[in-house]
Amino acid sequence: MVIQSASGKMYSRFPNETEQEMAKVLLVEDDDELSEVLKHTLVSRGFTVQSVKDGNSAMDLLKVNHYDVIVLDWMMPGLSGIDVCKRLRSSGNKCPILMLTARTTDDDIEEGLDAGADDYLAKPFENKVLAARLRALLRRPPVCAEPVLTAGNISWDPARNAAFRDGKELYMRPMVAKLFEFFLRHPAQFFTADALLERVWHDESLATHETVRAHVKLLRKVIDLPGQPSLIETERNRGYRLTTSK
Repeated sequence: MVIQSASGKMYSRFPNETEQEMAKVLLVEDDDELSEVLKHTLVSRGFTVQSVKDGNSAMDLLKVNHYDVIVLDWMMPGLSGIDVCKRLRSSGNKCPILMLTARTTDDDIEEGLDAGADDYLAKPFENKVLAARLRALLRRPPVCAEPVLTAGNISWDPARNAAFRDGKELYMRPMVAKLFEFFLRHPAQFFTADALLERVWHDESLATHETVRAHVKLLRKVIDLPGQPSLIETERNRGYRLTTSK
């Protein structure tokens, strides 16, 4: 009763069990045969399962659906499991993620967990271990709500991934919002364009200094008031910083 990565390798169907988890699982696995086996065992244990074959399809579903846990294969064409993890966590999504992979070195495990995975299961694995790991993830207490961050009369609610001025929501493009949240988490600290590229645009290889300047300009349009000094200061050779004293 061992699960193995496909391409003719051995893995078996799972026996039915009486456990009724009633949790909604997103299964992301590009191997059709293995995906069916995994789906069968989870459904037989009471999980509700929706499956897709690639990372881009998973991201599309996660934009509109809520899941209790994600089972995510590492090695997929296009958007890898690591990429999916990073994008979800950078967007504020805290859904538990169980990473499946045949890569088992300490460095691989470290990379997967650092990318945002909550647990790591190496192939091949016993059928009961998969279900047990998911049950363990679902038993974890919910993450405590992060405190609302403020700059003057502007607030950022991490739980809602949204900014507000005096209770009215401010529209921000996704990367502008990400930049604003970063500044809020590091108030009064200067960051060069290179530092911002590394820490805010870390997974965007085409981003440049001009990208940073453009997004700072867009952020100022949203958070600054006419006739008042900008909340984002620029200083030669030191970069940009958010000041909350104005």
